[in-house]
Amino acid sequence: MPPISLSRARLPATLEIEVLDEYGDPRRQAIAAERPLTLYLNKREIVTLMTLGADPEALVVGYLRNQGLLERREDLEAVHVDWEVEAAAVVTRHLPEDLDERLGHRTVTTGCGQGTVFGRILDAVPRQPLPDTPVRQSVLYALLENLGAHNETYRSAGAVHGCALCRQDSVLDFVEDVGRHNAVDTLAGRQWLGESETDGADIFYTTGRLTSEMVIKVAQMGIGVLVSRSGVTQKGVELAERFGVMLVARAKGRHFQAIHAQRRLELDAIPARRPGDRRREKA
Repeated sequence: MPPISLSRARLPATLEIEVLDEYGDPRRQAIAAERPLTLYLNKREIVTLMTLGADPEALVVGYLRNQGLLERREDLEAVHVDWEVEAAAVVTRHLPEDLDERLGHRTVTTGCGQGTVFGRILDAVPRQPLPDTPVRQSVLYALLENLGAHNETYRSAGAVHGCALCRQDSVLDFVEDVGRHNAVDTLAGRQWLGESETDGADIFYTTGRLTSEMVIKVAQMGIGVLVSRSGVTQKGVELAERFGVMLVARAKGRHFQAIHAQRRLELDAIPARRPGDRRREKA
């Protein structure tokens, strides 16, 4: 496979500003960076992404891959990011024949920063069945605990979403960005560029909502389990059923809501019911 020319234009994910706290004392506080990055594909302007800038090359490659605008890894020649002009130039050997049609139909998604999904995105989802991955309740709890050690930017600055590729309770790769769609695109880009050891990943985790966009992108990555600490949308549930994705929503502590989980979720660590729980055992 021919080599890819990549810039390494990574920037710090946070910066410090001076704030005034509730006691009237000034102090330094880390905040999440938010930088515009305009993506050009073979000199054609595609979209402007708002990002931390921590791994921009992987972000733009994953974005193009997940939008169906970059179909084969061997078509990719170069990815060069220049922060002085806030632009990413991607050069490929081949473009989809219906590129104009795809770019002409856009849907603004519910993702933070208003992500954009181009027309015919469902065509990019693999037609082969996704793996029917089983998950034990005890493994899910262990994964949630392990994920707590990876949200470095969120702990210091907040205002970001995190996504992770996991193998059962092991976190293989973790990315934070200002929007969950950026985080998942960066993971996809790292995976495609061979820059992360994610072979055997079978669970995808996100801190954001389980929307149609998230389900589509996870299905494109060939993963059949999607976990979030947040809730679901109607279209997300519909597409998860269509593609065979098990959703685990509102996963925090010992609580979760599993969807499309029949014969896949093993309840081997049911917690004791406590007074005040919304659902109590029937008398």
